[in-house]
Amino acid sequence: MRISTTARLVAGLSALSVVVACTPGAPDTDEPADGQATSEGGSAGPTATSTPLADGAPEGLEDYYSQRLTWSSCQGDFECASLTVPMDYAEPDGQTIDLALLRSPASGEATGSLVVNPGGPGASGVDYAMMSGMAISGEVREAYDVVGFDPRGVGRSAPVTCFEDEQMDEFLSSDPSPDDAAEEEASTQLVEDFAQACGESAPDLLGHVSTVEAARDIDVLRAALGEEQLDYYGASYGTFLGTTYASLFPDRVGALVLDGAIEPDLSELEMGLGQAAGFERATRAYVENCVASGECPLGSDVESAMARIPAFLDELDTAPLPVEGDAAPELTEGWGMYGIIAAMYTEQYWPLLTQAFERAFDGDGTIMMFLANLYASRGSDGSYDGNTMQAIYAVNCLDRPVDADGEDLDSAAVEQQFEEASRTWGRYLAGEGACAFWPAEAVETVEDYSAAGADPILVIGTTRDPATPYEWAEGLAETLDSGVLLTYDGDGHTAYGRSNDCIDDVVDAYLLEGTVPEEGTTC
Repeated sequence: MRISTTARLVAGLSALSVVVACTPGAPDTDEPADGQATSEGGSAGPTATSTPLADGAPEGLEDYYSQRLTWSSCQGDFECASLTVPMDYAEPDGQTIDLALLRSPASGEATGSLVVNPGGPGASGVDYAMMSGMAISGEVREAYDVVGFDPRGVGRSAPVTCFEDEQMDEFLSSDPSPDDAAEEEASTQLVEDFAQACGESAPDLLGHVSTVEAARDIDVLRAALGEEQLDYYGASYGTFLGTTYASLFPDRVGALVLDGAIEPDLSELEMGLGQAAGFERATRAYVENCVASGECPLGSDVESAMARIPAFLDELDTAPLPVEGDAAPELTEGWGMYGIIAAMYTEQYWPLLTQAFERAFDGDGTIMMFLANLYASRGSDGSYDGNTMQAIYAVNCLDRPVDADGEDLDSAAVEQQFEEASRTWGRYLAGEGACAFWPAEAVETVEDYSAAGADPILVIGTTRDPATPYEWAEGLAETLDSGVLLTYDGDGHTAYGRSNDCIDDVVDAYLLEGTVPEEGTTC
């Protein structure tokens, strides 16, 4: 069994150009931030007064559904609150979790609340709502209060934190493609230590950070916001969260936008192969653009330039590059991989990646490390903004446990499949990661993602999306009984707010007027 610290790690990390490029500090709220549940067993849950929206609450959850949110000013013009949810929905009188919320009030007369999730899993919806001016159109923000939340186990909502910053540096900088017995043993030990540390740091919570439970939290939030139906924008992994919500509560679906879509019933192997192909396609698009400029440091023709990228990563494996002004002393193969991958999320980073290659070929890894830090939400001082790179494991290992589908991920045939899907990235995605040692299992799963009976759901796919390949959007639109596919013919991860006016106009008309685009609409 080959173990890699990066296997399946690049799963849908949100709209990187918005979330990572400008991440503000934590909001000034009173929510607990120590990663623990906020009440011990035996708690009766939140104190609440009955509201009409609580009348249809699942049995035993009435108090949760009856919560009245107390909003207070934070971070300037925003408002913050917390929402109490049960750690285990099967034991509503047991331990609870407080979820951090942030609301960006409508600039006009609010007609409702738009709940947003930027993906990950592990990205902060609180931060995303603070940046809604960069991601959501002015027309939508005039009509909606934009509400973001940190899902359970993420950010300010009882975060799962397994490694300290220095340990995360070691984890992410380590060899992502071990090629001999000693390297494989070291990599295996590192990911096993990580999984064990997660179990020790959050023994009660770790089995309760699944997407199903996060979707149930959203329905409690919907009721607390006073909404009969949920209006929602989810990007990347946020589409899987939205799909799960629609499957559990189809009659409560309002306007759901699922951008950068994940096909929900993919196996772990299928997801890995899909991403390998997606990142290969995106990398080729970057290389073609670079070569067409006439001054591409990778080479003068596409094939030689494509081959130069894995060769460069091999060089880092044997001879890491120095980095100026960063707590990480060297650009390793691991950091270099993340730096290149980061630029695949948006073509706005392509010129910076080209500069990073130029400097790296001159012996300086500083710009490439800057890109890697963007991907990892890491500062040059070695501190991490949030727990995204840890929570992604905590959620994914519950949602898609290793070998849950009975597939043999260790076989040479599987490694060959990854090599065929991506000569550049297949070797990093073919192995097993920390999920092979995960100390917790999900308590609930969804068998049917059709969301029968739901109002029309807008699914958006980008044709050269690296992290959520376009084929997944096609699959999700087919899976959902009421799914309608909108296509952006372009590069980068997700489409709304970062592609063109055509996409933005279609999404705005859907959110503001309920107008559903014609099947097959392409922008």
